[in-house]
Amino acid sequence: MCHDCSPGAAVPPAEAPSRRSFTRFLAAGAGLIVLAACTPEAPAAVAPSSASPTSSTGSAPAPAPESTTAAPPTEVAAPAAPSPAPSPSAALPRQFSLTDPASPWLVVNKHRPLVPADYVPADLVPPAVAMTASGEAALLNSTTAAAAEAMFAAAGRDGVAMVLASGYRSYGTQVGTYNNYVAARGQADADTASARPGYSEHQTGWAFDIVDGGGACSFQPCFADQPAAVWAKANGHRFGFVVRYPWMFHPVTGYYYEPWHLRYIGVEAATDMVARGIFTLEEYFGVEAAPGYP
Repeated sequence: MCHDCSPGAAVPPAEAPSRRSFTRFLAAGAGLIVLAACTPEAPAAVAPSSASPTSSTGSAPAPAPESTTAAPPTEVAAPAAPSPAPSPSAALPRQFSLTDPASPWLVVNKHRPLVPADYVPADLVPPAVAMTASGEAALLNSTTAAAAEAMFAAAGRDGVAMVLASGYRSYGTQVGTYNNYVAARGQADADTASARPGYSEHQTGWAFDIVDGGGACSFQPCFADQPAAVWAKANGHRFGFVVRYPWMFHPVTGYYYEPWHLRYIGVEAATDMVARGIFTLEEYFGVEAAPGYP
């Protein structure tokens, strides 16, 4: 550690050479060396990766002879704009419309109304399953009905009693359903529990609500713990169904958790969603979240 880094006294210019003057000269030189040791040394510049290494003797190798042919200037391409990431569903071999109400991949939400608003499926049929629904609510489109029959039968073999409580809902019926919610809760709260007319999955025939055979917790949050809900969440994808409004995803779907509301999208897509750990159709099909109406 340096306690005194000042240089020694200068040698008198006119003094004749002597042992004493030589000693003073050495002392002055030693002082300069000490001063250098106390001064931080600037870091050496880092040679670019393309530079040739020096030889073991410390001298740089002789430069390579210049080429007689001038190399063309290197053209730096502008960075390409990032392309939007494809939705996970784009990896599936079969693709369906996201806007056609007759498509199993239809995405209808608060930003995506049905077109036409009063759409009616052409192939409504009553599925051969246990149900409490009656009238139009006992109907589904033919594809969903066949898948529901297979799913309800499989649940029954596992000792789970699954019951269809509400299927198709026409535009006119949805008007009455929505208005009842508004009258009871106010419009802001109604919009979190019931779709406005022309925005309901029930109108497409692709969705339905279930209850448990034991009758407990129907259309309440505690239904999530009932056998029918637990079984449907774990096995529904095997038959093409997903829980459309999952827990804690209302900022995406616009609706609070509905473990009773099942939506058909096909076995391939439903299985792929589960495998990828994706919970909403908005994310899976690459459309924007719809927390509220525009």
